[in-house]
Amino acid sequence: MFFFPFADENPTNKKPIISWLIIFFCSSIFLNQIFEPTYITEQTFLSFGMIPAILFGYSELSGPLKIIPPFLSIFTSMFLHGGWMHIIGNMTYLYIFGDNIEERLGKLKFIIFYLFTGIVAALTQAIIDPTSTIPMIGASGAISGVLGGYLVLFPRAKIKVLFWFIIFIKVIKIRAFIVLGGWIIIQFISFNGADLNSGGVAYAAHIGGFISGIFLINLMKNKTTKKNKIIDGSVPNSK
Repeated sequence: MFFFPFADENPTNKKPIISWLIIFFCSSIFLNQIFEPTYITEQTFLSFGMIPAILFGYSELSGPLKIIPPFLSIFTSMFLHGGWMHIIGNMTYLYIFGDNIEERLGKLKFIIFYLFTGIVAALTQAIIDPTSTIPMIGASGAISGVLGGYLVLFPRAKIKVLFWFIIFIKVIKIRAFIVLGGWIIIQFISFNGADLNSGGVAYAAHIGGFISGIFLINLMKNKTTKKNKIIDGSVPNSK
């Protein structure tokens, strides 16, 4: 059984330039990365991924790998991805949900929102296991913040989900609060059963980013008119 959100019915009036730029940079870096030798990619992850033990001073990278100060790895790690499913999943979620958050906040506030939730996500993962030497990479922490913000602002927006079971394939429409609520529940369940020392998905980062997005969106969202409030999350036209 396979569920994959790929669009929403919540159109915007402005082009999501910042979201598009993030998608462009992440995709360009990944496409360049896949043509590099494996050892170069591994060095890139060590130098620019967020490593808790390095961030908190429990360990150090060897000379050639020390390219940036450890705190900057929180930002650079957001633009690295480990595989096709990693990049496709993250960028699809940003494409679906990022435009509405960007329009509501405005471009500058959206950048702050995105980076702040990404920072909280990275620190949540790092604090859980501060001596870990496993690099954390990916935009999913910041994008989790976007999901949290979307849940607050557009809980009843319809999300188009691809449902695939053996030979049965169908597109179904599900309310955002079900899709995103179900997603964060899965993150909590998966986190409870995860082995922190084995690497893999950074569930703590997802949870930290999502929760910070819920709180931050309420502080940063621009005021809307009564008319706009009625429209939000219920516009029937698709993108």
